[in-house]
Formats: sequence, structure tokens, C-alpha cells
Amino acid sequence: MDGAVSKQMQAIIEGLGRFADLGTSDELWETLRRPEACDFMFGNPQDLPVPGYVDALRHGTEPADKYHYAYTMDLPAATAAIGAGLRDRFRLPFRDEDIHMTNGNFAGLAILLRLLVDPGDEVIFVSPPWFFYEALIVGSGATPVRVYAARTTFDLDLDAIASAITPRTRAILVNSPNNPSGRIYQPALLDELARLLEEASARNGRRIFLLSDEAYNRVVFDDRVFPTPVAHYPHSFLIYTYAKTLLSPGSRLGYIATPPDMPEATEIRTPLLVGQITFGWAFPVAPLQHAVPELEKLSLDIDKLQRRRDALVGALRGQGYDAIEPEGTFYILVRSPMNDDEAFCKILASHDVFVLPGAMFEMPGYFRISLTASDEMVERGIPGFAKAIAEAGV
Repeated sequence: MDGAVSKQMQAIIEGLGRFADLGTSDELWETLRRPEACDFMFGNPQDLPVPGYVDALRHGTEPADKYHYAYTMDLPAATAAIGAGLRDRFRLPFRDEDIHMTNGNFAGLAILLRLLVDPGDEVIFVSPPWFFYEALIVGSGATPVRVYAARTTFDLDLDAIASAITPRTRAILVNSPNNPSGRIYQPALLDELARLLEEASARNGRRIFLLSDEAYNRVVFDDRVFPTPVAHYPHSFLIYTYAKTLLSPGSRLGYIATPPDMPEATEIRTPLLVGQITFGWAFPVAPLQHAVPELEKLSLDIDKLQRRRDALVGALRGQGYDAIEPEGTFYILVRSPMNDDEAFCKILASHDVFVLPGAMFEMPGYFRISLTASDEMVERGIPGFAKAIAEAGV
């Protein structure tokens, strides 16, 4: 007799790999709640939300008229505020009508994949990836195609991407600043990627779209300028979530935006709206959308986060670790002093330091540290890192 779970859902779970067990472990979550635990693991905020966040939500809940809590799709006040912000940041004439509200990047990516792919299509993603890319692609009915980033620079490997493209390729998923490497893809590289995708689309007689996951596009260090990939390839979608910038992953709020020169923009507006509806009404709740004009102006303290990055990278390198200094994001990628990164992470855990093993995100031999740990956790955790590397005998 067939089981209760569909084959597609089984494939989705397989796509999550061992993270499916780790991320749902009640024992682990209880351990991380202990006062002595230094939680560098998942990116959950250990500080309060940014100043002004609660006030913005409070204002968003106050009804201005009888329609305040009506069915709310792409609220014009929200899309206008986002459009103004995009135009100011990227100096591109984004249109308000090409901004589509979502429940964060999970929903945004799922909607776009449903919009674009047919069964049998292929979607390229770059490894090391965000945990959920493969599962989301499988859930859309497409075939995930893994391409490895250059392991010395963590830039896109354009030759590998070119080799992975077939007549069935429908999209490529790009994440910059990249989780977990912290790499920001530069304009010259994005221009080359655009040229490659144009040539392949012409050769295949079918458009290859670029899905630009920009969850961290405001979490950028050392006064760098973030170049959005959608400025380099018009057949692109910008997917954004406020979860990172506002330290509020539990408030599911984000959007999809298409660039002003996208030839397919008019064609996809209605299907995108239908996708938002039929994916389970994947619009943010009304109070969140009403709060967007205020939320759009807020940001976490990047200087404070950068000081935390510098403190950790400096301390770890001084202890003998090979730590990669991120250009953006919440994360520091560190080479494990033991080949078995999971075994070394258990040593760290014995000193109340909890990090994510590289095996969980296709980077065996590394581990990832989250900068959302509090300054107090960093201060307590640094001696634990020193004890662990000494115990490993390196």
C-alpha cells in the first residue's frame, strides 16, 4: 500500500539533506536556549529588533479606514515606498507596478519557480547554497543542477555554468552577497554572466531567466557598493526579504521586483499575481504592508555588525583558524582544523559554542559562524574557539 506522503514531498525532503533533521531537532533548540550557549548557528537574532521597528508595526496595525484590514495584495503605498527606495539605491527607474509583495524570500522564490518552469525544465544553482534552493526547485517540478563556485574566491565559475546549460535550462539562481561565503559578485563578472545567458538563450531558442536572491543586499561591509545582478541582465527577478536588515525573520515580509528594461514585464504581471494567490495567498498580512513605508527607512547597525565581524575574524586567525572575511551577509566561513567538520563542531559544542557544520551546506571541511550572536556571546565564545582548536591538536 502506498504511504501517506507523496513522492514529490519525499524528493523535497531528500533535497534538504541532513539539514531537515538538524533544523527540526527539538533537542538542539532546547540546547541553544541554555543561558551559557553561544549561538552562532542559524542566524536567529540575539539582539532586539532595530530601533523604530515596533513603532512601525504599531502604526501599521492602526486602521486608517474600513479597508485597512481588507484583502491586501500589492498595497500601492507599500510598492510605492519600495520603488522609491530601489530607484534611489540603484539609480534604475524601477516601476511601482513591477513590485510584487511576498512572504519573504521563501515565497518569492517558490512563486517565481512556479511561474517560470515546466516539468522537466532545469534550474541551475550555485554551491555552496542556501539550504532550501534544491528543495524549492524540486518542489516546482524542475530538475536542480548544481554548479560549484570557485573555491578560492567563491566567485561564480562561468565556465562551469556554461557547461551546465542545456536546452532544458530555464533559470539560474544567484545569491549575492552570498550565504555562506559572504562574497559580493562584481559588475564585470555579472556582465560576463549576462553575455553567457544571452548567448545560451539565443542558441536554445528559449529564454533563460536569472533569479537574484538579494536577502543581504543591505548587509554590506567596508563601505562597499552592492551591484544588483538585475542591472546587468534584463531578464531577471530581484527577490528581497526584510528579515535580515530588520533582524526579524519571524515577520514574513518581502517582495519580487523586475528591472525597468525587462521585456517580459507586462506579460508576467498577471501570472505573477495569480501565482501569489494560488500559492496560498502569499501576500504579507495587511499590517505589515501598511508598515512598509516606515520599515523601508530602517536598517540594523552595519558598523556594529562589522565590528563584530572584525573581532571574530581577528580572534580566530590569531588562534590558528583559516577564517574568510565576508564582504557582506551575517556569516563567516571558517575552515575546520579537522577534516571531519561535524566532529570538530561537536568539540566546539562541548565548550558551549554552536556553529553550523559545512556538511550541512555542501562545504565539508568548513563551518559557518553567524554574526547575529550578541556581543556578549562573542566575548564568551572566543575562549571556547581557542579551547576547541587546542583540543583538536592543531
